[in-house]
Amino acid sequence: AEPLCRSAVPIIRCPRGNAAEMVAEELDKKLRESLRNAGNSLFSPELAMSRGRMSFQRPLLVVLDRGIDLAASLHHTWTYQALVHDLLDFKLNRITMKEDQPDPTVQGKEKTKNYELDVDAKFWQAHKGSPFPTVAEAVQNELDQYRASEDEVKRLKSVMGLEDSASDAEISAALSENTAKLTSAISSLPELLERKKMIDMHTNIATALLEEIKARKLDFFFEMEEKIMAKSSLDKPLLDIITDPETGSSVDKLRLFLIHYLASPDMSSSDMEKYVKALQEAGADTAAVDYLKKWKVYQKMSSTEPASRSSGGTTAMRMFSKLMTTGSKFVMEGVKNLVIGERVGLVDWRTFRGGRCCFLVFSTCL
Repeated sequence: AEPLCRSAVPIIRCPRGNAAEMVAEELDKKLRESLRNAGNSLFSPELAMSRGRMSFQRPLLVVLDRGIDLAASLHHTWTYQALVHDLLDFKLNRITMKEDQPDPTVQGKEKTKNYELDVDAKFWQAHKGSPFPTVAEAVQNELDQYRASEDEVKRLKSVMGLEDSASDAEISAALSENTAKLTSAISSLPELLERKKMIDMHTNIATALLEEIKARKLDFFFEMEEKIMAKSSLDKPLLDIITDPETGSSVDKLRLFLIHYLASPDMSSSDMEKYVKALQEAGADTAAVDYLKKWKVYQKMSSTEPASRSSGGTTAMRMFSKLMTTGSKFVMEGVKNLVIGERVGLVDWRTFRGGRCCFLVFSTCL
Protein backbone atom coordinates (compact mmCIF):
# COMPACT_ATOMS: atom_id res chain seq x y z
CA ALA A 1 0.00 0.00 0.00
CA GLU A 2 2.75 2.45 0.89
CA PRO A 3 4.64 2.24 -2.46
CA LEU A 4 1.35 2.73 -4.34
CA CYS A 5 0.60 5.85 -2.34
CA ARG A 6 4.06 7.09 -3.24
CA SER A 7 3.30 6.57 -6.97
CA ALA A 8 6.40 4.41 -7.19
CA VAL A 9 6.74 0.84 -8.46
CA PRO A 10 8.39 -1.17 -5.68
CA ILE A 11 11.18 -3.71 -5.99
CA ILE A 12 9.67 -6.90 -4.56
CA ARG A 13 11.77 -9.45 -2.68
CA CYS A 14 10.61 -12.59 -0.86
CA PRO A 15 11.89 -16.00 0.29
CA ARG A 16 11.19 -18.98 -1.94
CA GLY A 17 9.00 -21.97 -1.40
CA ASN A 18 6.25 -20.60 0.87
CA ALA A 19 3.12 -18.44 0.90
CA ALA A 20 5.16 -15.24 0.69
CA GLU A 21 6.42 -16.23 -2.77
CA MET A 22 2.88 -16.82 -4.04
CA VAL A 23 1.70 -13.47 -2.67
CA ALA A 24 4.69 -11.70 -4.22
CA GLU A 25 4.03 -13.28 -7.61
CA GLU A 26 0.36 -12.24 -7.55
CA LEU A 27 1.29 -8.72 -6.49
CA ASP A 28 3.87 -8.53 -9.27
CA LYS A 29 1.21 -9.54 -11.83
CA LYS A 30 -1.18 -6.88 -10.52
CA LEU A 31 1.46 -4.17 -10.71
CA ARG A 32 2.45 -5.16 -14.25
CA GLU A 33 -1.19 -5.10 -15.35
CA SER A 34 -1.56 -1.63 -13.87
CA LEU A 35 1.52 -0.42 -15.71
CA ARG A 36 0.22 -1.78 -19.03
CA ASN A 37 -3.12 -0.04 -18.53
CA ALA A 38 -2.98 3.40 -20.19
CA GLY A 39 -5.86 4.68 -18.10
CA ASN A 40 -4.27 3.61 -14.83
CA SER A 41 -4.03 6.34 -12.20
CA LEU A 42 -1.70 4.61 -9.74
CA PHE A 43 1.53 5.16 -11.61
CA SER A 44 0.60 7.85 -14.16
CA PRO A 45 3.36 10.42 -14.77
CA GLU A 46 0.91 13.28 -14.21
CA LEU A 47 -0.04 11.99 -10.76
CA ALA A 48 3.57 11.32 -9.84
CA MET A 49 4.64 14.79 -10.96
CA SER A 50 1.78 16.40 -9.03
CA ARG A 51 3.00 14.64 -5.88
CA GLY A 52 6.62 15.43 -6.54
CA ARG A 53 7.58 11.76 -6.60
CA MET A 54 8.75 11.38 -10.19
CA SER A 55 12.23 9.90 -9.97
CA PHE A 56 14.22 6.78 -10.80
CA GLN A 57 14.39 5.78 -7.14
CA ARG A 58 12.19 2.87 -6.07
CA PRO A 59 11.27 1.55 -2.60
CA LEU A 60 11.99 -2.03 -1.56
CA LEU A 61 8.98 -4.19 -0.62
CA VAL A 62 9.88 -7.34 1.34
CA VAL A 63 7.13 -9.98 1.60
CA LEU A 64 7.70 -12.48 4.41
CA ASP A 65 5.83 -15.55 5.55
CA ARG A 66 3.81 -15.20 8.74
CA GLY A 67 6.02 -17.81 10.38
CA ILE A 68 8.84 -15.29 10.74
CA ASP A 69 6.99 -13.39 13.50
CA LEU A 70 4.47 -15.77 15.04
CA ALA A 71 5.09 -14.26 18.46
CA ALA A 72 3.78 -10.91 17.24
CA SER A 73 0.42 -12.49 16.41
CA LEU A 74 0.14 -14.00 19.89
CA HIS A 75 1.47 -11.10 21.94
CA HIS A 76 -0.91 -9.14 24.18
CA THR A 77 0.07 -5.73 22.84
CA TRP A 78 -0.58 -2.46 24.64
CA THR A 79 -1.42 -0.08 21.81
CA TYR A 80 -4.87 1.38 21.21
CA GLN A 81 -5.61 -0.18 17.82
CA ALA A 82 -4.29 -3.61 18.83
CA LEU A 83 -6.46 -3.63 21.97
CA VAL A 84 -9.55 -2.63 19.97
CA HIS A 85 -8.89 -5.48 17.52
CA ASP A 86 -8.21 -7.98 20.30
CA LEU A 87 -10.87 -7.14 22.88
CA LEU A 88 -13.82 -5.57 21.04
CA ASP A 89 -16.08 -6.51 18.15
CA PHE A 90 -14.18 -4.58 15.45
CA LYS A 91 -14.89 -5.25 11.77
CA LEU A 92 -14.63 -3.07 8.66
CA ASN A 93 -13.59 -0.05 10.77
CA ARG A 94 -16.74 -0.38 12.88
CA ILE A 95 -16.90 -1.16 16.60
CA THR A 96 -20.09 -2.81 17.87
CA MET A 97 -20.67 -2.53 21.61
CA LYS A 98 -23.53 -3.54 23.86
CA GLU A 99 -25.37 -0.75 25.63
CA ASP A 100 -25.85 -0.98 29.38
CA GLN A 101 -29.43 -1.68 30.38
CA PRO A 102 -30.77 1.04 32.72
CA ASP A 103 -32.92 -1.54 34.48
CA PRO A 104 -31.40 -5.04 34.68
CA THR A 105 -34.77 -6.53 35.69
CA VAL A 106 -36.33 -5.54 32.37
CA GLN A 107 -35.88 -8.30 29.83
CA GLY A 108 -35.70 -7.57 26.13
CA LYS A 109 -33.51 -7.49 23.10
CA GLU A 110 -30.00 -6.24 23.78
CA LYS A 111 -29.27 -2.86 22.28
CA THR A 112 -25.99 -2.24 20.51
CA LYS A 113 -24.12 0.91 19.62
CA ASN A 114 -21.82 1.30 16.62
CA TYR A 115 -18.76 3.53 16.33
CA GLU A 116 -17.07 4.26 13.02
CA LEU A 117 -13.27 4.55 13.00
CA ASP A 118 -12.32 5.47 9.45
CA VAL A 119 -9.42 7.37 7.91
CA ASP A 120 -11.17 10.69 8.57
CA ALA A 121 -11.20 10.13 12.34
CA LYS A 122 -8.37 12.44 13.35
CA PHE A 123 -8.07 11.28 16.97
CA TRP A 124 -8.04 7.63 15.89
CA GLN A 125 -5.40 8.22 13.24
CA ALA A 126 -3.24 10.20 15.66
CA HIS A 127 -3.41 7.78 18.59
CA LYS A 128 -4.19 4.30 17.23
CA GLY A 129 -0.53 3.33 17.56
CA SER A 130 -0.08 4.90 21.00
CA PRO A 131 0.10 2.96 24.27
CA PHE A 132 -3.24 2.73 26.04
CA PRO A 133 -2.27 4.98 29.01
CA THR A 134 -1.20 7.67 26.53
CA VAL A 135 -4.59 7.42 24.80
CA ALA A 136 -6.37 7.87 28.13
CA GLU A 137 -4.35 11.05 28.76
CA ALA A 138 -5.13 12.30 25.24
CA VAL A 139 -8.87 11.76 25.79
CA GLN A 140 -8.65 13.70 29.05
CA ASN A 141 -6.80 16.54 27.30
CA GLU A 142 -9.48 16.67 24.60
CA LEU A 143 -12.14 16.79 27.30
CA ASP A 144 -10.36 19.65 29.09
CA GLN A 145 -10.11 21.60 25.83
CA TYR A 146 -13.80 21.02 25.15
CA ARG A 147 -14.78 22.22 28.60
CA ALA A 148 -12.60 25.32 28.19
CA SER A 149 -14.29 26.11 24.85
CA GLU A 150 -17.70 25.48 26.36
CA ASP A 151 -16.91 27.82 29.24
CA GLU A 152 -15.83 30.47 26.73
CA VAL A 153 -19.18 30.22 24.93
CA LYS A 154 -20.99 30.53 28.25
CA ARG A 155 -18.87 33.53 29.13
CA LEU A 156 -19.76 35.22 25.84
CA LYS A 157 -23.39 34.46 26.53
CA SER A 158 -23.11 36.05 29.96
CA VAL A 159 -21.27 39.11 28.58
CA MET A 160 -23.99 39.59 25.98
CA GLY A 161 -26.62 39.41 28.68
CA LEU A 162 -28.32 36.34 27.28
CA GLU A 163 -29.34 34.63 30.48
CA ASP A 164 -31.64 31.65 30.39
CA SER A 165 -34.53 33.73 31.77
CA ALA A 166 -34.10 36.59 29.28
CA SER A 167 -37.10 37.56 27.19
CA ASP A 168 -37.16 37.60 23.39
CA ALA A 169 -36.99 41.41 23.30
CA GLU A 170 -33.92 41.49 25.56
CA ILE A 171 -32.26 38.81 23.47
CA SER A 172 -32.98 40.74 20.25
CA ALA A 173 -31.50 43.95 21.65
CA ALA A 174 -28.40 42.17 22.87
CA LEU A 175 -27.92 40.42 19.55
CA SER A 176 -27.98 43.70 17.62
CA GLU A 177 -25.25 45.14 19.86
CA ASN A 178 -23.01 42.11 19.94
CA THR A 179 -23.19 40.70 16.42
CA ALA A 180 -19.47 39.95 16.18
CA LYS A 181 -19.39 38.05 19.47
CA LEU A 182 -22.51 36.13 18.53
CA THR A 183 -21.05 35.15 15.16
CA SER A 184 -17.92 33.84 16.85
CA ALA A 185 -19.90 31.87 19.41
CA ILE A 186 -22.29 30.33 16.87
CA SER A 187 -19.52 29.39 14.44
CA SER A 188 -17.77 27.42 17.17
CA LEU A 189 -20.86 25.43 18.18
CA PRO A 190 -20.76 22.80 15.36
CA GLU A 191 -17.09 22.14 16.05
CA LEU A 192 -17.80 21.80 19.77
CA LEU A 193 -20.62 19.35 19.10
CA GLU A 194 -18.38 17.21 16.88
CA ARG A 195 -15.62 17.29 19.47
CA LYS A 196 -18.07 16.26 22.18
CA LYS A 197 -19.28 13.37 20.02
CA MET A 198 -15.70 12.24 19.42
CA ILE A 199 -14.82 12.49 23.11
CA ASP A 200 -17.89 10.47 24.15
CA MET A 201 -17.05 7.78 21.58
CA HIS A 202 -13.43 7.32 22.65
CA THR A 203 -14.37 7.57 26.33
CA ASN A 204 -16.82 4.69 25.89
CA ILE A 205 -14.26 2.68 23.90
CA ALA A 206 -11.53 3.28 26.48
CA THR A 207 -13.90 2.34 29.30
CA ALA A 208 -14.81 -0.93 27.60
CA LEU A 209 -11.14 -1.72 27.02
CA LEU A 210 -10.27 -0.95 30.62
CA GLU A 211 -12.99 -3.28 31.89
CA GLU A 212 -11.64 -6.11 29.74
CA ILE A 213 -8.06 -5.41 30.80
CA LYS A 214 -9.01 -5.55 34.49
CA ALA A 215 -11.21 -8.62 34.13
CA ARG A 216 -8.55 -10.62 32.27
CA LYS A 217 -5.48 -9.02 33.89
CA LEU A 218 -4.02 -8.27 30.47
CA ASP A 219 -1.47 -5.84 31.91
CA PHE A 220 0.03 -8.80 33.78
CA PHE A 221 0.14 -10.96 30.63
CA PHE A 222 1.69 -8.11 28.65
CA GLU A 223 4.46 -7.76 31.25
CA MET A 224 5.11 -11.51 31.39
CA GLU A 225 5.31 -11.81 27.61
CA GLU A 226 7.69 -8.87 27.40
CA LYS A 227 9.97 -10.58 29.93
CA ILE A 228 9.82 -13.89 28.05
CA MET A 229 10.80 -12.27 24.75
CA ALA A 230 13.53 -10.30 26.51
CA LYS A 231 14.73 -13.56 28.10
CA SER A 232 14.30 -12.15 31.60
CA SER A 233 13.29 -14.15 34.65
CA LEU A 234 9.57 -14.27 35.49
CA ASP A 235 8.18 -13.13 38.83
CA LYS A 236 5.95 -16.20 38.94
CA PRO A 237 6.52 -19.67 37.42
CA LEU A 238 4.68 -20.14 34.15
CA LEU A 239 2.98 -23.32 35.34
CA ASP A 240 1.57 -21.49 38.37
CA ILE A 241 0.16 -18.79 36.09
CA ILE A 242 -1.58 -21.38 33.93
CA THR A 243 -3.07 -23.24 36.90
CA ASP A 244 -4.25 -20.05 38.65
CA PRO A 245 -8.03 -19.78 38.01
CA GLU A 246 -8.04 -16.06 38.92
CA THR A 247 -5.52 -15.07 36.25
CA GLY A 248 -6.86 -14.43 32.77
CA SER A 249 -8.86 -16.62 30.43
CA SER A 250 -7.85 -19.94 28.92
CA VAL A 251 -7.01 -18.22 25.62
CA ASP A 252 -4.74 -15.71 27.39
CA LYS A 253 -2.88 -18.53 29.12
CA LEU A 254 -2.54 -20.43 25.85
CA ARG A 255 -1.07 -17.37 24.10
CA LEU A 256 1.39 -16.86 26.95
CA PHE A 257 2.56 -20.47 26.79
CA LEU A 258 2.90 -20.42 22.99
CA ILE A 259 5.16 -17.37 23.20
CA HIS A 260 7.21 -19.14 25.85
CA TYR A 261 7.43 -22.22 23.62
CA LEU A 262 8.52 -20.15 20.62
CA ALA A 263 11.18 -18.42 22.69
CA SER A 264 12.50 -21.69 24.17
CA PRO A 265 15.18 -23.43 22.10
CA ASP A 266 14.36 -26.82 23.56
CA MET A 267 11.68 -28.15 25.89
CA SER A 268 11.68 -31.63 27.32
CA SER A 269 8.76 -33.98 26.68
CA SER A 270 7.94 -34.17 30.39
CA ASP A 271 7.72 -30.38 30.70
CA MET A 272 5.59 -30.21 27.58
CA GLU A 273 3.17 -32.77 28.98
CA LYS A 274 2.84 -30.78 32.21
CA TYR A 275 2.05 -27.58 30.37
CA VAL A 276 -0.39 -29.22 27.96
CA LYS A 277 -2.23 -30.96 30.82
CA ALA A 278 -2.46 -27.69 32.76
CA LEU A 279 -3.78 -25.85 29.69
CA GLN A 280 -6.40 -28.52 29.05
CA GLU A 281 -7.54 -28.38 32.66
CA ALA A 282 -7.83 -24.60 32.28
CA GLY A 283 -10.15 -25.13 29.30
CA ALA A 284 -7.74 -24.25 26.49
CA ASP A 285 -7.73 -25.89 23.07
CA THR A 286 -4.21 -27.28 22.67
CA ALA A 287 -4.41 -27.88 18.90
CA ALA A 288 -2.19 -24.81 18.45
CA VAL A 289 0.50 -26.50 20.56
CA ASP A 290 0.53 -29.51 18.24
CA TYR A 291 0.79 -27.20 15.25
CA LEU A 292 3.79 -25.36 16.71
CA LYS A 293 5.52 -28.64 17.45
CA LYS A 294 5.35 -29.54 13.76
CA TRP A 295 6.28 -26.00 12.77
CA LYS A 296 9.44 -26.03 14.88
CA VAL A 297 10.47 -29.37 13.37
CA TYR A 298 9.96 -27.91 9.91
CA GLN A 299 11.99 -24.82 10.85
CA LYS A 300 14.89 -27.00 11.99
CA MET A 301 14.77 -28.94 8.73
CA SER A 302 14.71 -25.70 6.72
CA SER A 303 17.68 -24.26 8.59
CA THR A 304 19.82 -27.23 7.54
CA GLU A 305 19.10 -26.75 3.83
CA PRO A 306 21.56 -24.84 1.64
CA ALA A 307 21.03 -21.10 1.48
CA SER A 308 20.51 -21.32 -2.28
CA ARG A 309 18.94 -24.01 -4.42
CA SER A 310 21.33 -23.55 -7.28
CA SER A 311 24.84 -22.27 -7.71
CA GLY A 312 23.61 -19.82 -10.34
CA GLY A 313 22.00 -17.51 -7.76
CA THR A 314 23.61 -14.21 -7.02
CA THR A 315 25.42 -13.46 -3.78
CA ALA A 316 22.64 -11.11 -2.74
CA MET A 317 19.97 -13.79 -3.19
CA ARG A 318 22.02 -16.32 -1.24
CA MET A 319 22.37 -13.85 1.61
CA PHE A 320 18.64 -13.13 1.53
CA SER A 321 17.73 -16.84 1.51
CA LYS A 322 20.03 -17.41 4.48
CA LEU A 323 18.36 -14.57 6.34
CA MET A 324 14.90 -16.04 5.73
CA THR A 325 15.86 -19.60 6.71
CA THR A 326 17.16 -18.38 10.06
CA GLY A 327 13.85 -16.72 10.82
CA SER A 328 13.50 -18.61 14.09
CA LYS A 329 15.89 -16.13 15.69
CA PHE A 330 13.48 -13.34 14.81
CA VAL A 331 10.61 -15.38 16.24
CA MET A 332 12.38 -15.76 19.57
CA GLU A 333 12.83 -12.03 19.87
CA GLY A 334 9.24 -11.45 18.72
CA VAL A 335 7.79 -8.08 18.03
CA LYS A 336 10.41 -6.23 20.08
CA ASN A 337 13.04 -6.72 17.39
CA LEU A 338 10.74 -6.42 14.39
CA VAL A 339 8.85 -3.32 15.49
CA ILE A 340 11.45 -1.12 17.13
CA GLY A 341 10.36 2.25 15.86
CA GLU A 342 9.77 4.39 12.83
CA ARG A 343 13.47 4.61 11.97
CA VAL A 344 16.16 1.96 11.91
CA GLY A 345 19.47 3.59 11.13
CA LEU A 346 18.95 5.42 7.85
CA VAL A 347 16.09 3.18 6.78
CA ASP A 348 12.53 4.35 7.40
CA TRP A 349 10.25 1.33 7.26
CA ARG A 350 6.76 0.21 8.20
CA THR A 351 5.22 -3.20 8.72
CA PHE A 352 1.83 -4.34 7.46
CA ARG A 353 0.55 -7.51 9.09
CA GLY A 354 -2.47 -9.46 7.96
CA GLY A 355 -3.50 -12.83 6.63
CA ARG A 356 -0.81 -15.37 5.96
CA CYS A 357 2.01 -12.93 5.18
CA CYS A 358 3.55 -9.77 6.57
CA PHE A 359 5.04 -6.93 4.56
CA LEU A 360 8.04 -4.72 5.20
CA VAL A 361 8.24 -1.52 3.19
CA PHE A 362 11.65 0.13 3.13
CA SER A 363 11.29 3.79 2.18
CA THR A 364 14.98 4.19 1.49
CA CYS A 365 15.07 4.07 -2.30
CA LEU A 366 17.36 1.84 -4.31
